[in-house]
Amino acid sequence: MKYPDIDKYADMDSPIHRIEPRIKVISFGILIVSAVFAGSIRAASLFLILSVLILIISRLPLRFILGRVKIICVFLVPILLLMPLTVPGTPIFTVGFMILSKEGLDFAVLVSVRSVAAIILVITMLGTQRFDTTLKALSMLYVPGIIIQMLLFTYRYIYVMIDEFMNIWCSMQAKGYRFRFNSHGLSMIGNLIGMLLIKSYERAERVYQAMIGKGYTGKPVSFSSFKITGTDYLFCSAAIVAVTGIYIINPGLL
Repeated sequence: MKYPDIDKYADMDSPIHRIEPRIKVISFGILIVSAVFAGSIRAASLFLILSVLILIISRLPLRFILGRVKIICVFLVPILLLMPLTVPGTPIFTVGFMILSKEGLDFAVLVSVRSVAAIILVITMLGTQRFDTTLKALSMLYVPGIIIQMLLFTYRYIYVMIDEFMNIWCSMQAKGYRFRFNSHGLSMIGNLIGMLLIKSYERAERVYQAMIGKGYTGKPVSFSSFKITGTDYLFCSAAIVAVTGIYIINPGLL
């Protein structure tokens, strides 16, 4: 069973891995927000180049990154196909009643480049440190505890849900079930999802009571020691300078 471990390579060693978690969250946060609000294709492309450079420095395996970026690309395909046809503007190609506009194509490319740049930055940030360390850094940056707990439990129970799903699925197949795309097949999938939700709810109740019994307080616990060094300040400063430089080159950034 392959699990979607976002921090699978957190124990590697690279300049990005060694950045203090709080500084890393702040620096990457600045870059991600700036990339998302890039106002032109040129600005978004610069952020994409910057994100790839940081990714190369982090030494994360290319297969690990591509496996997660391709999921985002699936959602970008409809945007690339529909935006040029639905946004009015200068026609560059016409087939019957369908008009492909330049403005729509530019907007679709802009959204796609922004998205890829932002997701590469997010994966690089989360992939270069343990997830519990990221949560502790967010807690020390005064992110509300309820948000941190939601992130913690969502990440933790992705694996539990996968295990439960596979157990039910294997049980169905052992009884002779083979999926067919018809009303019976869809009905069985609906039953499977319902059973999965009930099992998850019951497990959540048991785990919650067990955690309360063990003194759970809602505060993330990590054994990682945090210490900000001059290199950390240098990285954060470089991120701010890079965003400022891109903004100067492209005044319509924000």
